[in-house]
Amino acid sequence: MPLIMEDGINVDDLFGESGPLELGLHTGTPTASTKGLSQRLDEMKQVGCCQKIAWSRLGCIAYISQDSLRVNVRHLHCQQSDGKWALSDEAPLSQVAEAQNGHTLVHLCWNESGSELAIADSSGRVSICSIPIALNTVTGARQASADADDDGAQIVGMMWLNQARSVHSFYQAAKVQGRWAYSPFRRRLIGPFHAANKAALLCITRSGIMKLLYQNPDNRWAEITAELKNTSYSDRLLTHAALVPTQTGILIATHSSCQKISIHRVQIQWNPPQWDLTQQKQTPQQYPVPSFRFVHSKVEVPYNIPSTNRGGENPDEQFPLTNSLYFLTSLQIILPASDNSAGSTPTPWIVAVFSIPPHAILSHHPQPQVPSSVIVRWQLETGVPTLHPKFDEVASKKSNVQIKPKTVLRRLDDITSYRHVISVDQTEYGSVLAISYDDSSIAFYDPKTMAIFNGIDDTNTVTSLAQVGFQYPLESSALHVSFSPSACAVVGLDSDGQTHLRVMEHSYGAESGYYDENKFSAAIAALTLAFCRGCGGEFNTDDLLLILMRQLSLDAQTVFLNEVYRALSINCNFTTEQDKLMSHPYIPRALSIQAALGFNNKYKARNITSAVPWAILQLRQAAIIYPFFFQYNKGVQTAEPHDPDVLRMVLGNTKWALEFSLYILNEVFDLADDFESVSSDQEALNQKLKSITSLPLIILLSSMSRAFLRFICRGLRGIHTGYASAPLTGDARVYYTEICQTLDASPVHTDVYEKFLAGVDSAVKHAYTGAGFGDTERPTPEKELLVNSRIPPVLVTAVSTILRQTVPAMKTEVDRMAIYMGDYSWLGFGADYRTEVYRRSREVDIIKKMPIARIGTGPGAGVKNGNGNGNGTQGHLRRRCVRCCEVSEAVYPPRSVLAFRMIYKLGHLRSCICGGMWNLESGMVSQ
Repeated sequence: MPLIMEDGINVDDLFGESGPLELGLHTGTPTASTKGLSQRLDEMKQVGCCQKIAWSRLGCIAYISQDSLRVNVRHLHCQQSDGKWALSDEAPLSQVAEAQNGHTLVHLCWNESGSELAIADSSGRVSICSIPIALNTVTGARQASADADDDGAQIVGMMWLNQARSVHSFYQAAKVQGRWAYSPFRRRLIGPFHAANKAALLCITRSGIMKLLYQNPDNRWAEITAELKNTSYSDRLLTHAALVPTQTGILIATHSSCQKISIHRVQIQWNPPQWDLTQQKQTPQQYPVPSFRFVHSKVEVPYNIPSTNRGGENPDEQFPLTNSLYFLTSLQIILPASDNSAGSTPTPWIVAVFSIPPHAILSHHPQPQVPSSVIVRWQLETGVPTLHPKFDEVASKKSNVQIKPKTVLRRLDDITSYRHVISVDQTEYGSVLAISYDDSSIAFYDPKTMAIFNGIDDTNTVTSLAQVGFQYPLESSALHVSFSPSACAVVGLDSDGQTHLRVMEHSYGAESGYYDENKFSAAIAALTLAFCRGCGGEFNTDDLLLILMRQLSLDAQTVFLNEVYRALSINCNFTTEQDKLMSHPYIPRALSIQAALGFNNKYKARNITSAVPWAILQLRQAAIIYPFFFQYNKGVQTAEPHDPDVLRMVLGNTKWALEFSLYILNEVFDLADDFESVSSDQEALNQKLKSITSLPLIILLSSMSRAFLRFICRGLRGIHTGYASAPLTGDARVYYTEICQTLDASPVHTDVYEKFLAGVDSAVKHAYTGAGFGDTERPTPEKELLVNSRIPPVLVTAVSTILRQTVPAMKTEVDRMAIYMGDYSWLGFGADYRTEVYRRSREVDIIKKMPIARIGTGPGAGVKNGNGNGNGTQGHLRRRCVRCCEVSEAVYPPRSVLAFRMIYKLGHLRSCICGGMWNLESGMVSQ
C-alpha cells in the first residue's frame, strides 16, 4: 500500500525475500520506476506551471502528448458490451494544435466547474477551450494568437476565478446511536467573481506581470495587466507562483530566481460591480471592466533546507548542510476546507517542495544519506507587532497611534522523504492533502494538522476516503498525475506519454481472515460522503461508480444506496406534496447511480432493482417535458411558431409515455387474471406475491413513480387542449397533428388512466391508514419499493385491492385486445426474445424517444474526429451516454433559439437524462 514505508512494515518480509531488497537506497543506474525523473524534476524546477494532465470535475481528462504539440482527451465510460468501466479511447483536439502553431505546450488547468480548460505554451500564450456538448468535443473559446510571443511572458502561476454560486457541502459523517449522521451545509464559493458571472483566468508571468483574462457577456475575451508590487529588480524573474482566493482578496506566493518566497495580496474590482443581462435590455450599459487593487502585505522569507525541525520518515536523523543541493519543485497555498456556511475560511499556509536531483546524494554525501525531497511549510499569520516597554517612555507628538497589523510567516516542521515528490494535490474538496512520489506511492495528510491518514484512528467519524483507509495500490510509476473529481481514481502520464488509471482500494473490514463491521461501515459512509459532495457541487461521480461496481458486493451496494437516500434527505413518500418531486435536486442523482449499479450490458434486460429507477428516470423525463414545452417560448415579445424539433421531441415522449402506460396495464391485467384463483385467500396471495418480480406493479405502488404518471397525464391533457390556439406552420403543424392523433387513437384515454391512478392512490392510502402508518412511517416502505424493489408487507392489502377491484372496474372502459396485441419491445424493459432482438438491431433516442438505426458496436464507431466539424455550420451529431450507454441524435447548433432554450432547460446540452455525460460517437455531418 502507499504508506508501507511510513508504517514501518518490514518490506522484505512482505515480498518473501531472503535477502534485503534495499528499496530505500539509490543505485548508480536509473531504474524503470525513475525513467524520465530527472527531466521531470528539471521541468518542475524551471517553471511552476508544468502540469501535463488534468482531470475535469465534469469527467474529461485532458493531457499533453509526448511531443508536447497536441492535447488529447479521454474519460471514464461504461462499455456497452459488458457493462464494465474503463478509460475511453483518446480523442485529439486538433483545434488546439492549430491554435498553438507549433509552440510547445507545457501546462493544463481546468476551472472550478470543469467546463473550461486553459492551455499554456512555453512562450506564455494561453488557449482557452470549453466543453459544449460532449466530453470528447472540447472546442476553442480563446485563441493563443491573441498573446505576444515572449519568453518573459511564460506562465509560472495560474488560477481560475470561481463562479458566484452557492453549493451544498458535507463536512463529515459521525456515528450517532449506531447510525451515520451527515453534516450538510450551504457553502458559498470564495470570490472575487466575474461581475457578469463569466469565465476569468488570472496568470502570473516569469517577469512578474499579473494578467487577468476575462470573458465579456458577448463571449469575447479581454485582458488587463499589472506589475506585482514590491518586486525589486534583482528579484524580478520568478520561477513559481501559487494563488488562492480568500475573504480579503487573492493571496499570491511567488518564488524568484534569487531563492526568495514573497507574499502578495491582490483584490479585483469591477466597474460596474454587478451586471445583469435582463437589466441591460432596459437600460444598456457598458460591459464590466476589472481593475487590480494591491494590498501591501509582502513578506520575504529566506530558507535553509532542511531546517532543524523535521518530521517525515526519520525525524530524528541529522543531516549535514545541504541547502545548496536543493531546488524548489512545487509551491502551493493550502486552504483547508471550511466546516461551516458562515463564509469564514481557515488560516492558509504555504507549502514548498524542495528536491535533490537523482544520484546527487550519492556523489556529494555518501554518508549519511540525505532526503530526496523536503516539504517545507509556513503558517500565514497576522498580528500586531509588540514593542519593547521602553518605547512607552518615549514622548509622541501624535496621540492614539495605532500600530498596523503585520503579516508574518511562521515556519512549521519540515516533512522529509527519501522518495522524490512529484505532485502535491488538495483532494476531496479540500479535506485531504495528497502527496505523490516517484515510486507511485501516494500519502494522505490532514490539511489542518498535517497528521497522516492511516485509516485506523477513528471509525466513528468520517471526513474523507483517505481518512478511513482507502489507498492506491502500488503500480507503474507516472511523472504527471491528476486525481478524479471525487479522488476515487488517479490517472498518470509516464515518460512515454502513456496514460495509466489507478483506482482506490479498501479491505471493507476483511483483514487477516477476520471481519470488522466498524471498518466496513466507515468505508460505506466515506463513499456516501464522497457521492453527496459530488451531488452538492454538481460534479461528475463516475469515478465513484467505478469503485462501487468493481469492489462492492450486491448487498454492500444496497447498504450504500440506503445511506445515500438518508444522507441526501430524500423522503421517498410522495403520497402528498407531489409538486416537490419535480424540483428535488438529488432524486435524479440517486436514481441514476442505482440504475447504473444494475446495468450489465446494452443487450440484456436490467435486473429489477436497476429497472425500477431506470423507468422512473424516464418517467421523470416525460413528466418535465410538458411544463417546459408550455413555457419555453414565454418572454418572447411576439408570438412565434412552435419549433419543429421541439415538437418532434414532444411527439416521441408522448408515444413513449402512452406505450409505457399500456405496458403497465397489460401486465397488471395479466396479474389480475393470474391471481384470481387466490383472490379469496389472503395467505395464498401473500405467498404468491413473494414469488413474482413485477416492474409495473412496483411502479404503480411507489408514490414517486405514480406521481410522475399523474404529471404526464396532466401534460397530455394540456397538449390536446392547446392544439386549437397554437401558432402552427409547416412541419410544426404536422408534428402537433400527429401528437393529437396519437392521443385520440390510444386504447386508453387519458381521463380513464387518471381514474385508474386515483384508484391505486386510494388503495395505497387505505393500506397505510389501516396499518396505522402516518407521514413518519410511510417513507420506510416507500424506500423499500425504490431501493430493494420489494413489496413491503404493509402494501400487500393494496395489491389485493388493485387486482380484485381497481383493475376489473376499468376493463369495460379500455380496449383490452389492443393493449394485449401491443408491441412493447422498443421500450426495452422486457426480458423476452422479441425485446432482446430489438435491442441488438435498433436503438431509441433517449431524449426524443424516437427509434434510430444502430450504426456500430465498437467504441467510437463512426467517429470522424474529436472536435465535430469545427467550422460552426449546422450538422447532425450522434452522442452516447458514458453511463447508461443510451444514444441521442440531434441537430447542432439547434435550428432556433427556442429549441436551444428548451434543450438547455432540460439539462441535455451536456448530459443524458440519467445525468451521465455525452460522448460524441459519430461526429458531425453537414446538411
